[in-house]
Amino acid sequence: MKLLTWNCNGALRRKFKALEQFDADIMVIQECEDPAENKDEEYRTWAKNFFWCGDNKNKGLGVFAKPGIELLRHPWDDGGTKHFIPVRINNSFDIIAVWAHQGSTGAYQYIGQFWKYFQLNKDRLSECIIIGDFNSNKIWDKPKRIWNHSCVVRELNEIGIRSIYHEMTGDLQGAESVPTFYLQKNLGKPYHIDYIFACSTRFPNVREFHVGNPQDWLGVSDHVPLVVTL
Repeated sequence: MKLLTWNCNGALRRKFKALEQFDADIMVIQECEDPAENKDEEYRTWAKNFFWCGDNKNKGLGVFAKPGIELLRHPWDDGGTKHFIPVRINNSFDIIAVWAHQGSTGAYQYIGQFWKYFQLNKDRLSECIIIGDFNSNKIWDKPKRIWNHSCVVRELNEIGIRSIYHEMTGDLQGAESVPTFYLQKNLGKPYHIDYIFACSTRFPNVREFHVGNPQDWLGVSDHVPLVVTL
């Protein structure tokens, strides 16, 4: 099974065909429109099998699957955090789609939103694949925060969940050699803020891991896709 995450930087209705080259079974897309509220018929036809959430119909988080793949959305407590979609795939395994957001208050922004979600659902996550745009990296750690990036990575590791990118490359958190995001689409402002985390028992089944080339993607988004084949 092939999984993909990509922050499309809006207007997925005009960009989804660019993803056809990957032939992904499951796609987690940030900053996309709600297909149920969109008038573009081609986009609506493409997005027949999906879940979506967001603050407005034009910019949210979506999970899109090929026809025939069974998606079941878990009714897990999110405590008002933004934005997470827990989905059961083919009654076989769970993914948590992520677009870490500012949240509704000044505290617990971005990685703090995921930290809060993790505390609420920790007992459910040990066998999950957690995939998406976390808007976070160790380089922005504030040491006094118990919910900074390093704290989250450590707590995930404690339940057997690690970043596939870091396991495959050997790069350390905060010292990634391959960026996933280019601020203002500028090659001189690269950051690694998108991740696919998985339980360690899945790592022997990783057949391929791919991070998109910015030369191919910066024309349509400030992020590049991450793709894993299990």
